[in-house]
Amino acid sequence: MKESVIIQNKKSTKLDLSFLKKDMVLTISLVFAVGSCFFQAPKVEYLNFPVLISLLNLMLVIKAFEELRVLDKFAISILNKCKNSRSISAILIFLCFFCSMIITNDVALLTFVPLTLVISRKTKLPMMETIILQTIAANIGSSLTPMGNPQNLFIYSFYGLTAMPFFTTVLLLAILGVLSLFIFIFKLDKKELRVEISPIQIIDKKKTIIWAMVLVIILASIFGIIHYHVAFSITLLTVAFLNRKLFFKVDYFLLLTFSCFFIFTGNISNTTAVHTVAIANLNDAESIYFNSILVSQFISNVPASIFLAEFTTNWKPLLLGVNIGGLGTIIASLASVISYKLYIQTNPNDGKKYLLKFSIYNFSFLALFTFIPYIILKTLNLF
Repeated sequence: MKESVIIQNKKSTKLDLSFLKKDMVLTISLVFAVGSCFFQAPKVEYLNFPVLISLLNLMLVIKAFEELRVLDKFAISILNKCKNSRSISAILIFLCFFCSMIITNDVALLTFVPLTLVISRKTKLPMMETIILQTIAANIGSSLTPMGNPQNLFIYSFYGLTAMPFFTTVLLLAILGVLSLFIFIFKLDKKELRVEISPIQIIDKKKTIIWAMVLVIILASIFGIIHYHVAFSITLLTVAFLNRKLFFKVDYFLLLTFSCFFIFTGNISNTTAVHTVAIANLNDAESIYFNSILVSQFISNVPASIFLAEFTTNWKPLLLGVNIGGLGTIIASLASVISYKLYIQTNPNDGKKYLLKFSIYNFSFLALFTFIPYIILKTLNLF
């Protein structure tokens, strides 16, 4: 844990809450969770244990790769092939975009944002905007496949969809995503780099192979091939035998942040008032589309999709809405919280600056993705 929560002295023991000032997202999630408990009693089932355990598993593996210098080796191989900062950013951003289609937005960010931070440290280049665009790319890219994010998987199974209708519905988002990312990447600074770094040797190849096998098992659990309990047990045993110090290097505040949001969304989604408003406002495709985008801004797009699906059989505007709704506020997609937390671990004093830039970029993309698809679909009488 990077923060000392309890401070002891000879006279007293007091709780140090200074970490709440540095981590605004955790503070907001805690306030939301506690506040919502006054309207609805929290339940244990609101906590999405498969997601929380998968996050913990992935954080442990990524930390192991960091210590074995696997990320350093990958970072240097990218640096030695790029001549300027913009080309590096482009590679890192589109890695998130395409990989999120297969390994989900959460996993893509947990994998590539630490790599970006390593590159930033080695080149002394500020990579805040790159990480923000990586987050946007992961959220857009993950919307293009059923397994890319939880809300797609839910909608795909809940409505019994087949591949062709699904892909034709999200095709417009794919085209718009690639074009808009290219435009925003082109606006990034283009600083010439003359970096020739000697290749790094991985510290322990045998351990690296073992951790790679553990990562495959974790990914298999995320895809539902094996039970997440099995992946969790294997991960814990591997840490216990190979490197117990990893248990103390994980950001448990990230898990607490997710837990708070799960409690908040669970409480809010089950209040009578919210149900009444939903029934009154989901009348047609347009209302479903705009309301799913709006609701996602406040309770995030995964619970928004689960909640709104109970009130409509029209899955197309819901699918588009909750995926577009992942843009905007930092809690609209909880994957965005991962990037933020990873960034402020390395840059603890830049939390407010990050949130400001994140909001500018994300609301720009939100406006673009909300109205362009709507105008096109309305023109083609598909709404």
